[in-house]
Amino acid sequence: MMIWTGFIIMVSIFLMLDLFVFNRKAHVIGTKEASKYTALWVSIAVAFTGAIYLIYNNGLVDNPENMTAIDASIKYITGYLIELSLSIDNIFVIAVIFGSFNIAPKYQHRVLFWGIVGALVFRALMILFGVALINKVSWMTYVFGLFLLYTAFKMLKNNDEEFDPAQSPIYKLVRKFLPVTDQINGQQLFIRKMGKRIATPLFLALVVIELTDVLFALDSIPAILAITADPFLVFTSNILAIMGLRSMYFFLTNLLNKFQYIHYSLVAILGFVGIKMLLVHHIHFPEWLSLGFIFIALLAGALASRMKKN
Repeated sequence: MMIWTGFIIMVSIFLMLDLFVFNRKAHVIGTKEASKYTALWVSIAVAFTGAIYLIYNNGLVDNPENMTAIDASIKYITGYLIELSLSIDNIFVIAVIFGSFNIAPKYQHRVLFWGIVGALVFRALMILFGVALINKVSWMTYVFGLFLLYTAFKMLKNNDEEFDPAQSPIYKLVRKFLPVTDQINGQQLFIRKMGKRIATPLFLALVVIELTDVLFALDSIPAILAITADPFLVFTSNILAIMGLRSMYFFLTNLLNKFQYIHYSLVAILGFVGIKMLLVHHIHFPEWLSLGFIFIALLAGALASRMKKN
């Protein structure tokens, strides 16, 4: 429990520094600043691979799969890359949500901060539930595998469909039970008017982003479970990927249109891990194969996008 507690404390410290030190005042986060924070978060996540090696080499956490320290390190970084790559579609949807609610760029970071905090809680619960299912019921791997293949097929078919947050049932439900104003008042999620607490567009955007993240987690968590059902590896790789999502959002929003074929890379990754889950009891996929496939899929999508542009 000391390792789990230490990791959670580390994440909490990072969040507090982010909110109360580095981004205390609302401001527009430019590409240069976003690229620095993105590099920082990726560096932290990659450096944590060394911590994973030491933790598993010294038996500091439960090791239900009896992995070597090297195997644990490879599975961690593979899970991290899967979550990071699948976040690209999430970033696109977040950009659409902010545009729909007319959230100015300088207020977007505050909404994303609280969105990340909520996502950490929801993801932790979903990961624990998913790991328990995989470990207790062996045939659940087939269910998750089929679900990932269905998701890949649906993503392939719906590439051109537009997402409209204003048509979301959750958005309509919030407006029905909570007084809402169209006026944005700084970074406030709520304002008081005539003695009533009224939600601002920032709060509406936050609710839609939170629930959208839960839907994306239904894809990404089974994808990581295809790599490993070790709870510590799944949790740490998922959480560190989410922590870097905010800076990556500001870094990639202006670049998404330049990499239009990355979407198909994500389809390939989901299809691969879905097949891997279906065959998990029959064929052993080396750890390097999963990691290599993710790299090749992302690289192919990026190169195809650049060639199309030229």
